[in-house]
Amino acid sequence: MTAAKGRLTSAVAPAAAEILFDRHLRPPADPVAGELWPTSDVDRAHVVMLTEQGIVRRGTAARLLAGIDALRAAGFAPLRDRPAPRGRYLAYESYLVETLGEETGGVLHSGRSRNDLNATVLRLQLRGPYDRLRAETDALGRALTDRAHRSHRTVMPAYTHHQPAVPVTYGHYLAGVAAALVRDLEQLEHAGREIDENPLGAGATGGTTLPVDPRRTTELLGFAVPLANSLHAVASRDLVLRLLSACSVLGVLLTRVAHDLQSWTSAENPLLRLPDDLVGSSSMMPQKRNPFLLENIQGKAAVALGAFTAATTAMSTARYTNAIAVGTEAVGHIWPALEATTDAVLLLRLVVTGAEPDAELMRRRAAEGLTAATALAERLVVAGIPFRTAHHEVGDISRVALNTGRPFEEVAAERLAGRAPNALTALDPSSIVCAATAGGGPAPASVLAALQDTTDRLDANLASAAVRQARWATAEETLADAVSAVTYRS
Repeated sequence: MTAAKGRLTSAVAPAAAEILFDRHLRPPADPVAGELWPTSDVDRAHVVMLTEQGIVRRGTAARLLAGIDALRAAGFAPLRDRPAPRGRYLAYESYLVETLGEETGGVLHSGRSRNDLNATVLRLQLRGPYDRLRAETDALGRALTDRAHRSHRTVMPAYTHHQPAVPVTYGHYLAGVAAALVRDLEQLEHAGREIDENPLGAGATGGTTLPVDPRRTTELLGFAVPLANSLHAVASRDLVLRLLSACSVLGVLLTRVAHDLQSWTSAENPLLRLPDDLVGSSSMMPQKRNPFLLENIQGKAAVALGAFTAATTAMSTARYTNAIAVGTEAVGHIWPALEATTDAVLLLRLVVTGAEPDAELMRRRAAEGLTAATALAERLVVAGIPFRTAHHEVGDISRVALNTGRPFEEVAAERLAGRAPNALTALDPSSIVCAATAGGGPAPASVLAALQDTTDRLDANLASAAVRQARWATAEETLADAVSAVTYRS
């Protein structure tokens, strides 16, 4: 963790430091175990199924499963220095054949191709990163709703074209972000459904004449359903494109919010203050408090869009069958994109949670920005004045107030004296906020209703994720029991 510098009293928050500074210090991911651990899970399920279907004799299966389990227990150490000119899987299979004999190791690939194996392994590898992104997005959604509840009466100006527009509340803004975020989370959920579809049994492209049972491997590996078409199972990696697309859309939201927060933490318009552990100083300028995490969010949130473009381009060069451009080159883009998007979500949650609004400055900015103008024009409409006429009249009042430095309400009272007396009461931003009940406006009851809808949708998504996680956990136990049944009772 970096030390405090300049005027700052603390170092960067540990969760942010781990992402930004410490990650390069970690040992690189183990590519051997990263590929062969899920591959060996697929192998164990496949061998169990082949045995139960009578395709492989139980004694042969027991020896093969014991050999696979020995490799797993050793962390695949015998394979780490083994040449793999045609890939790790074939080196792994060759090792089993050499150590167990052709009669045992040679049956592993019965009724299967690397094509359906790779498609299956991809889904297993995606589970962890995908679920982490979903969980972090849920956590951001709940942070937004929590902070929106706290600030649903904290009046501030809404901005359009970087100019004060109408009075809202900081809670209304956060509730709007939360509403968009939960839709992005639902899109992630939809994009990830194919993770739960099992391609195993599809073979090279045309299935197999052996009586394999994809429903059994589906159960043993924790999938929800087997894929119904073998060509689709091996030719398509649209799952990757959908996830990258969902991450890209989510990234746009993260970036736009970061832009807002950059503006509202600036020295010129400091509506929000971040604690010292969420800002940085300068190596040269000791007075600086830089909200640099917001720039990291913007950079990381853009990774998925670049990955989506690259993966889409790679896939579009291939025919609709198994293809390296699709299953290898295009797929490679998903991993950094998922990690970067997850990091951006986490960093924004830290900022949202740590940011403290300056309620008095926000209220004053709303008043000084003449944000009551639209409400006054609408009140004139109620008094029987056509809106466009009212619009011109209030625009002239605003011009006079700005040019003379007089309060907006004072000029309005002078110009509208005797014409619409009811329009001149309660023109302060707080009163206007409370009156803005229609159209999902910032009135407290309206904001709380929107937050309840968001919370309900977050809860529904969380329940769906819990069902999926429970199925994965149950499958681990089911597969272990099935392997034991073959290995120790043969």
